[in-house]
Amino acid sequence: MSAVAVIPARYGATRFPGKLLADLCGKPLVQHAWERARELASVSRVVIATDDERISRAARNFGGEVVMTRSDHPSGSDRVAEVARGLSAEMIVNLQGDEPLLDTKAVDELVRTMARAPGIPMGTLAHPIDEERELDSPHVVKVVIDRSGCALYFSRAAIPFLRRTGEWTPLRHVGLYIYRRDFLLELTGLPPSPLELTEGLEQLRALEHGHRIKVLVTSTTSFGVDTPEDLERVRARLEGADSQRRFRG
Repeated sequence: MSAVAVIPARYGATRFPGKLLADLCGKPLVQHAWERARELASVSRVVIATDDERISRAARNFGGEVVMTRSDHPSGSDRVAEVARGLSAEMIVNLQGDEPLLDTKAVDELVRTMARAPGIPMGTLAHPIDEERELDSPHVVKVVIDRSGCALYFSRAAIPFLRRTGEWTPLRHVGLYIYRRDFLLELTGLPPSPLELTEGLEQLRALEHGHRIKVLVTSTTSFGVDTPEDLERVRARLEGADSQRRFRG
């Protein structure tokens, strides 16, 4: 089953404007996401979708394929859908430009899982939360899943409420999606839903319209860069990993 990865890239992030061009170990943040996407065995092509000439210029400088999009998209998925209309791939992998620690093996496994489950139109990733502060943070999106591994709900609130500990491990949602192309075009043609607007989470539109979202739980910790402090956390992790490689070498 053919798949193409699209990275929606806008300049004006609310909490960290221009973050995709922020320097991270000598490269703009979006380049790290693009390089990880290029490691995916399940996709045949990686496209950066942006409406900003600064991001376009930076992406072309490091060899990225860029598609210029409209500037009025309300969400990343809407921007990806504009690109998807010109693609023939059966599945569209919507990656985030602020996820430099992407678990590529998990993404490839999710694509394979979706290929084996033609009745599920959309998939995403999650991993266990191991820090209590993340459970209480509205910047960390949580997800609860059913016994078949599909999403019951996503929230910025701490879900589920831990009245009894040891019964459930809270899960952090990793903000990437895999869509069947036709479903993506259908979904983005629908108006924003009440829960989507309330939580500020575009994936709730699919759930409110009765569609299933497969959630693959991975043990690999990942987090996006939403603030300058997040960028420094990622920088420390990457520099630490590089130091370990040099030591082993």
